[in-house]
Amino acid sequence: MKQTRYLLALMLLAGSAAAAQVPKSIPGEYHLQGVMETASAILLKPDSTFELYFSYGAMDRQGHGKWQFQDGKIILNSRPRPERDFALVTSKAASDDFTTIKIVDSNAQILPFFETLVKTPGGEKYGKMSQEGIFQIPKTKTTGIDLFFSLAPERYTSFPVQSDDNYFEFRIEPWIIEIFVENIVLKPEKDGLTGEHPLLKGDAFSYEKMK
Repeated sequence: MKQTRYLLALMLLAGSAAAAQVPKSIPGEYHLQGVMETASAILLKPDSTFELYFSYGAMDRQGHGKWQFQDGKIILNSRPRPERDFALVTSKAASDDFTTIKIVDSNAQILPFFETLVKTPGGEKYGKMSQEGIFQIPKTKTTGIDLFFSLAPERYTSFPVQSDDNYFEFRIEPWIIEIFVENIVLKPEKDGLTGEHPLLKGDAFSYEKMK
């Protein structure tokens, strides 16, 4: 019993020491600098959670998670990204002369911003969805379907096809524009942060801390 209490005491002390190592100046709001036509910010909260905002063109995106201070650096992690950003609603053998890929959503205005790659024995067929969220090619055997969201180019899902169906209907999952981060590293500087951005290539971005 004494040994157990001793171990618990050591664990509590270690946790307190780790918390004490986080500079009080770190929590705050940081805005991305020097990237044209892009607005982005990171809010580091005192409770070790963060919120992330990104705006480019007509698309606003957000993310959230937890941050930790380790070896003089800030590390951001969100919940694990779900495996797929789309779900197959219906797959069937339709009595027409087309292979049809359709995306459905309550917001019809977003449907033209999706693209697909249909894999067939004769090669890959690429196309953009119509205003109704539909892409069609002459009826053919389908071995796979890839779906892309053009406003969030890193988001795509692959579906293998193991049937003779020629009609495939998909829905958009609600997290498709959520920003997911994994071990994004930022270094505290005098007036802000430098380091990575979850949606932009490179590791030398600058974030200015708001006063």
